[in-house]
Amino acid sequence: MLVPNDNWKIPPVQLRITNEQVHVWCAGLDQCESRIQQLESILSDEEQSRAQRFYFQKDRDHFIVARGTLRDILSRYLNRQPERLNFCYNEYGKPMLAENSGRLSFNISHSGNIALYAVTYGREVGIDVEQIRPDFAEEPIARRFFSPAETAVFSVLAAHEKKEAFFSCWTRKEAFIKATGKGVSFGLDNFDVSLVPDKPAALLSVKGDKKEARRWSLKNLDIQPDYRAALAVEGHDWQLQSWQWRPLEQITTFTKETNISKSDLLLNRS
Repeated sequence: MLVPNDNWKIPPVQLRITNEQVHVWCAGLDQCESRIQQLESILSDEEQSRAQRFYFQKDRDHFIVARGTLRDILSRYLNRQPERLNFCYNEYGKPMLAENSGRLSFNISHSGNIALYAVTYGREVGIDVEQIRPDFAEEPIARRFFSPAETAVFSVLAAHEKKEAFFSCWTRKEAFIKATGKGVSFGLDNFDVSLVPDKPAALLSVKGDKKEARRWSLKNLDIQPDYRAALAVEGHDWQLQSWQWRPLEQITTFTKETNISKSDLLLNRS
């Protein structure tokens, strides 16, 4: 079982969320065969068809786990059966709940053996995780995908700083364009993010709109040493809670074994 650092807690049995909270979930994609079958059973026909189009079994299994876990997570907030959830997509391909009178927002990203999910209420959110590939953190790639200002900063960093800076920049940019709902259509050179190691994550500027950058907040997510991840959230007046995904039956067992009462596990609306 994937275990991120100590900031990621076991979730409560029952979940509630307000517009002042952002929940991020971390799940491992390498699951046992019985778990994969269980998650596949709650997928829609369209999702199962998509899974079968993957050539390699590992990729197929990772897709099943990622989508099944998304359904499981959202069902806990909505108090609905996961297989009864319906998704739709905006014109740029961003997924959303088709029946969403409660304005629950979510985003998903996966890389390597890790999937991350961001969930919030009444505001836009984007998330990105990348498994670090040292051979990928090169200036030609930075020049292609980063803004001119970001490329200039990257080019003068010391060699030992470039890997950290590259993947910090990459995940922050991906998280932001996913939060906007426009994806790469937003234009990767139309905005600047911070990337110098040990400096706070921030959206520095958006071309053509001096006020837009102030509408968004960026945050690094600490998972495991060989991964980098970032979260983009509309607004600044929110608090982060990080959860380890586990099936409900495992959470119930954990609760009994640690003698935590059900009331202690509830998150009440403010």
